[in-house]
Amino acid sequence: MNLNEDIQEVLFTAETIAAANRRLGRQIAQDYAGKEPLFVCILKGAIVFLTDLMREIPEAIDIDFMDVSSYGGSTKSSGEVRILKDLDLSVKDRDVLFVEDVVDTGNTLYELMKLFATRQARSMKIVSLIDKPVHRHQAVKADYIGLSCPDEFIVGYGMDYQDKYRNLPYIGILKPEVYM
Repeated sequence: MNLNEDIQEVLFTAETIAAANRRLGRQIAQDYAGKEPLFVCILKGAIVFLTDLMREIPEAIDIDFMDVSSYGGSTKSSGEVRILKDLDLSVKDRDVLFVEDVVDTGNTLYELMKLFATRQARSMKIVSLIDKPVHRHQAVKADYIGLSCPDEFIVGYGMDYQDKYRNLPYIGILKPEVYM
């Protein structure tokens, strides 16, 4: 099965994504110079973004992972946020950066920020490769945004539909007939 055949249009090329990562990496390195922030990667979609982003940061960082679900196998958020895998590291008195592939409804990050506040994180910021504010349900705003996206169902560069398309090197619009 050639995954490229299911793509209606390429929104962001690998080169565009790489440029966004360089820009974000420079800004984060400047803002956290002399600190050792904890990057919390929201699995599975953000793993590709985290991998490339952290290579752009010459400062010391820690990384950890959470698997959080609000979509299941659907194209729309259920609104219910479930933690499938929690962190291994403590966030107490740490500067935390949530690493997300896309901020859409904001439900997941809203719930995680509430949780991390009870865990006594020193600070919390959000770095997202894609910002898609049209469906925002919560007053959540990414502090670092790579690219803005129209109201389309996107896949590639870690983002999926039913666990497929994550390995595409670009971000594209999935043809509606694939998921309807």
